Amino acid sequence: MNFVRSLFKFLGRLEGFAIAMVLLVLYLALIIAAPTVFTHSLIYISFLETVPPTLIAALGLTLVITAGEIDLSFPAVVSLSGFALSWGWKTFDPAYGAWIGIVLAVAAGALVGYVNGLMVARIGVPSIMATLAANFFWYGISILLAGGLQVTLKGSEENFVHRLFVGRLFDTVPAQAFWALALAVLLWLILNRHKFGEGIMFIGDNANVARVMGVNVEATRIRLFALHGMIASFAGIIVTLDIGVFYPDQGNFLLPAMASVFIGGTSIAGGAGSIFGTFFGAYIIGSLAAGVVATTISGYWVQVVEGVVMAAVIMLNAATGKGKLAALSNRFRHWGRPVNASRTDELLHKNDPAPN
Repeated sequence: MNFVRSLFKFLGRLEGFAIAMVLLVLYLALIIAAPTVFTHSLIYISFLETVPPTLIAALGLTLVITAGEIDLSFPAVVSLSGFALSWGWKTFDPAYGAWIGIVLAVAAGALVGYVNGLMVARIGVPSIMATLAANFFWYGISILLAGGLQVTLKGSEENFVHRLFVGRLFDTVPAQAFWALALAVLLWLILNRHKFGEGIMFIGDNANVARVMGVNVEATRIRLFALHGMIASFAGIIVTLDIGVFYPDQGNFLLPAMASVFIGGTSIAGGAGSIFGTFFGAYIIGSLAAGVVATTISGYWVQVVEGVVMAAVIMLNAATGKGKLAALSNRFRHWGRPVNASRTDELLHKNDPAPN
């Protein structure tokens, strides 16, 4: 009994474990309710193909929200990067035009993110307003450049770039699922084991404390938005390659991405983020619509069910949440650059009156 208790205590400390269990329970419920669909592998293969673009954008958004900011411009980045990829594809020889398109797509995402970062960090525009304006502006630019038309990537399925990013591994598993998993691991390492991620969490918890700790708040925010722009551009690349067509409104998954982040346990107030919580949260959101339809319930119930599941998972996160700054200090005590909590307390309380 002690072993079982210790095991569950250990598993409970793993990031995203509770959300993974929710996903497992969801699939078990769907297997019972719709065994014809959910006892076959094809439905899960379809999730591995359709969820990654939303998941990739949500992973980048997790970092932004952890810093206490918001980025509403990434749908436009998905569209703009898709256009850049399609322009390079059709303008140059497909042998190298695809790579030129990818470079242009990532550069476009970095540019949008960098401009957002400048507006937020240096000009002082609230991120919700800066990125909302950017979303409208860059969506408009994408539509103007494309002339409101879609662009087909001719011969995309025979191109190496297509096979590399969205091909089928072992002729079965979509490659984008592995790219999304690799990105999740990389961003987890950045957020939890790197100085940049440490700065993001301190800024989200308290920007003034972050400055006391020696974090360059302005530069970190600019780099953060630029990074999210590049991550969103990768989502745009995946979407465009997967369907073989660019269309101007292909980035319309703002709400599912945000829902994935909050379901995953990232604090809306900043200071605490869960990369793997977002990872499993995206699959919860991406599975619900197909699951509800497969159970023969009317499609009108899809959003109702999604709302109920979201509320339940968010309440679960609230009930099991941990302290932010204290957990952050403990996290870095034995790995990476250590956080000197005693020095922080000294700096924060140096003006307190002396004890009698």
